[in-house]
Amino acid sequence: MSPRTPLILPGAKCQPDARGGLHPAPHTVDPPANDTELQAVHRWLIKQPLLTELRTATDEAVRYVLDGARTWRFDLLDPKVDSDERSSVGTKLQYHIIERLGLAKVPPLDTQIVGLPVEIKGTVRGGYSWMIPREGQRQITLLVSIDARNTRFVAWLMRTHRVWLSGGAGNQDKKRSPLVDAVRNFARPLVDWTDLPPEPLRLLTREQLNVVFASSGLRNRAVALFRFLPDIVIPRSSLATVGTGLHDPMKRFREAKGILRSRFDLIDLVGKWVDERQAAKKFGHNIGNEDWVAVPRERFAELSVAIPPLRTSN
Repeated sequence: MSPRTPLILPGAKCQPDARGGLHPAPHTVDPPANDTELQAVHRWLIKQPLLTELRTATDEAVRYVLDGARTWRFDLLDPKVDSDERSSVGTKLQYHIIERLGLAKVPPLDTQIVGLPVEIKGTVRGGYSWMIPREGQRQITLLVSIDARNTRFVAWLMRTHRVWLSGGAGNQDKKRSPLVDAVRNFARPLVDWTDLPPEPLRLLTREQLNVVFASSGLRNRAVALFRFLPDIVIPRSSLATVGTGLHDPMKRFREAKGILRSRFDLIDLVGKWVDERQAAKKFGHNIGNEDWVAVPRERFAELSVAIPPLRTSN
């Protein structure tokens, strides 16, 4: 085991790595509390609906890379997802965060906040494994870490001084990772560990997955999906994954609603319809405009909730 890199405290001199043969001037490391630019960016960020927007941006970046509607993939840890694809989540995340926060892509880094350049870095390896390029040294950096196994994320804001990055030669692109102790001591927390929107398909057993992704026709597979997952909100992206490669797969899901009612006493509620969203809410389900949830008929009677009409059109 290699010895742990000692933590350099504020007040020390810091020499960034050379870029293009040029050596930036050394500087003194300010404590985060005295870093007025870092504080200004932090103040702006915490005034935003940050948890909601970062959660949505992270989920969007993961789903973009998985591309479930074309690949049947719904889990970053699926062996069919190679390491390069997993790494690309961080790149996609930059753009989704910029869009969600109403920012713009502004060089020389990723964006600007209150007129200050800000780098955005994401990692799907969990922990503190971001890769900071040489141009990102000494810059204000939004750090997002995704725990793919537990489908959650966390975010910090940090000034990535060279003395708070790993030593040695760095990787082949001369990128370095923040030291664990530096993040723990000098990064400003933005969002604590927060669950990402659930992927219902991950709740299925291997045997159930074999049924849902079988070749028995999508309508039959749709019926099986909702029977396996009653009272579980299922987003349209998950339905599209099950219907990969088929023209207008949602038509088959709409057709399945009648079978679920008549044969299995399951009432599919679809967020597109206001009365169905309201009904779902009475059962404790907050469904979005493109979400579905199958509720047992008996629960409607128990709570005296009217069963909406059967709708099979889009």
